Amino acid sequence: MRPLTDTCPKPLLEAGGKPLIAHHLERLRRHGFKEVVINHAHLGARIETRLGDGSAFGLHIAYSPENTALETAGGIRKALPLLGEAPFIVINGDIFCDIDFGALREHSDELLRARDLAHLILVPNPPQHPAGDFVLEGGRVRNHGTNKLTFSGVGLYDPAMFAHLPTDTRQALAPLLRDAIDKGLVGGSRHDGEWQDIGTPARLAELDRRLTRPGH
Repeated sequence: MRPLTDTCPKPLLEAGGKPLIAHHLERLRRHGFKEVVINHAHLGARIETRLGDGSAFGLHIAYSPENTALETAGGIRKALPLLGEAPFIVINGDIFCDIDFGALREHSDELLRARDLAHLILVPNPPQHPAGDFVLEGGRVRNHGTNKLTFSGVGLYDPAMFAHLPTDTRQALAPLLRDAIDKGLVGGSRHDGEWQDIGTPARLAELDRRLTRPGH
């Protein structure tokens, strides 16, 4: 997203007159969530200044700052003391979607009963990622097979998936997911609604144009 992110953290880039992360926060509140943890590194203090304690969104926000970016799994590991012992939802800050976060939360009991480590939301493959990531068969996620879908960046996780990781260490999420999938410990759902990976300035500009069109 450079040069935009040279002076602004990605979650604060605006589309439709508000930061990308604000769209997530508003949706979380509508679906009954009250507690949010935000991890940040690059220009993270600006995120805290802009969002504050979350009261403007009807939420309570806690922050997990990283001196250097720890990647997704490393950031989750560092934030575990703030997340508690129950399953929690992780949402990438650089996507735009209408995923029903409340419905995803309802998989928490199922996750615990099945002793799964994760429940992932998969979406049809976008043009920039035609090969997809995982296969979804009968509500289970597989690493191999045909008709792969793309991981949306939204998932429900058991804290046990990250508890064994060392703290303050860079760790990508994909290797953990693939290992858990090989062990049969990951369920999933398909989302066919709104979802976009806002990974380039052009995609951000297109989303902004769409959201600001009259009648949207």
